[in-house]
Formats: sequence, C-alpha cells, structure tokens
Amino acid sequence: MHQYLKAIGFGNISSKKELREILTDVRDSFTQHDLIAQDTEMDFCEYQKEYGAGMGITICGDMSIHEEFEKNYYYPYFYGTGITSHADVYVERRMDKEAYAGICEDVKVGINLIFHLQNTVEFIKERQRARSTVKYKSVTLSGLCNGGTILLPVLKDKRQKERQKEEVQNRMMLVSAARMGDPEAIESLTMDDIDTYSKVSQRLVSEDVFSIVETYIMPYGIECDHYSIMGEILELQRITNEYSKEEIYVMKLDVNELTFDICVPVRNIVGDPAVGRRFKGNMWLQGRINF
Repeated sequence: MHQYLKAIGFGNISSKKELREILTDVRDSFTQHDLIAQDTEMDFCEYQKEYGAGMGITICGDMSIHEEFEKNYYYPYFYGTGITSHADVYVERRMDKEAYAGICEDVKVGINLIFHLQNTVEFIKERQRARSTVKYKSVTLSGLCNGGTILLPVLKDKRQKERQKEEVQNRMMLVSAARMGDPEAIESLTMDDIDTYSKVSQRLVSEDVFSIVETYIMPYGIECDHYSIMGEILELQRITNEYSKEEIYVMKLDVNELTFDICVPVRNIVGDPAVGRRFKGNMWLQGRINF
C-alpha cells in the first residue's frame, strides 16, 4: 500500500483486498482519463478518481491496441492552488517507470526542490509537440502529510517584519549573484552564515529552537522528494473523503517565502490549527507544471 494514502483519507485500509477494491473503483468510475501514444502498439494510460476537493488516486499503465489495460503503478494526489514559483524547472524521467520528477531552483529556499510531477500526460504531449525544449509558465506545488503538530506563532512587531523582508530580498539577490559565480556574493553569503550560526548558538542557551526558527524546509529521509517542513498557516479548510468519510485539513502554508497547499488527516494532527499558527510535519512533495 502506498504510504501516503493516509494523507487523503484512506488510513483505515487494512488489507490488500480493500486496496484492490479501491483501485478497481478508480478505473471503473474515473473522473478523468488520458491517453498518449508510446509506440505503434501501446499507449500510456492514466485513470484518475477524485475523492474530495482536489484529491484522489491516479493509476498509470499501458493500454494495448485491443484496449487491454495493464497497471504499472498508482499514487495518491493532491492538487494545490495558485502559483508557487516562476523559477526554472527541470524534469527527469524516473529509471524504473513512466513517471517524472521535477526540480525547481527557487532562490527563496536555497536548495533545489524535487517533486513528483502530477500532470505526466500533459508534459509528454508538450514534449512531443515542442520536439526540443518544453516551455512553461510556472509551477504549483502541493504536499501530502500523514500527520503533524501545530505550533504557536513567533511574536514580531511591524519593524521586525519589515527588516526581515528586507533581509530576505538581499539574500535572494546574493544567492542569484553567487549562482552566476560572483566571488563577492559567495564571500558575503559565507560570512552571513557564520554570523547566523553564532547568533543562533548564543540564543539556544536560553530560548527554544522553534522561537528562533520561524519556518523551514529541508530534505527528510532517503527519498529525494520527501521534506520536513514548518510553515505559517495562511488559509485553512476542512474537507471529507467521499469514500472513507474521513476528514482532512487543507492548509495553505508560507514556508520560506514559498506558498503552497498541503493536506493532512484531522485525526493525526496534534494541536488546534488556526490561521496565523504554524504547522510542522513531514510531507511528500508533488507539483504541477503550468504550460
């Protein structure tokens, strides 16, 4: 069973028989179906079934000329809203299956974000049509979380917020210059990191780490598209999985100046979520390229 089926409300599945029944339901009563030719005898086929607003299960496989479908893999999905980033995105095919990983190089984060590509068929069609470099406009990221913790916000006055925005803008400019090979920018970033480490070490003597670090995103585990995050809750809503009747929180988070949506089961959250508070958890990062 896929680890993140729990994130979209299928946490009560206890056997492979139940899982097969759900996957059969996806194929028999799908809400979206796409095909793309691979060769003269086989098409890449995708079935999607929505079980709640923007979330569901996708089954991918091969469809023969005799309309015989062979499942290769499946995964739960959750579609985010809005635009997360306009930064450069590179797409690479996974070695073992017809699935793709996107790499987003946004200077706000400081690391390359790797995500599972949701609109695979659309990407393949664009690649076949372009026959060279695929052009895109932006990327919309989203996260699936099996659980998490709610933290109180960090108290800041207006002056501190303005100074923080200015520091973020300055750092983004330095990172961009450093990527172009500017030695002064590289040296400046190195000195900033040393100063930050010194200040944090001094404050940790008398303060909790989560009162110093407001938000973060960092790789988690051995999978390249899994991340540990903490972000401020900007929007919050509660939806229900139509199949299992399990309730899901959908949160729009601000994480290191990036804005994206996550979904997490209500019963697996420690604390009471509310706009302005922070969410901390581990997520599987997905994304949709907007062409």
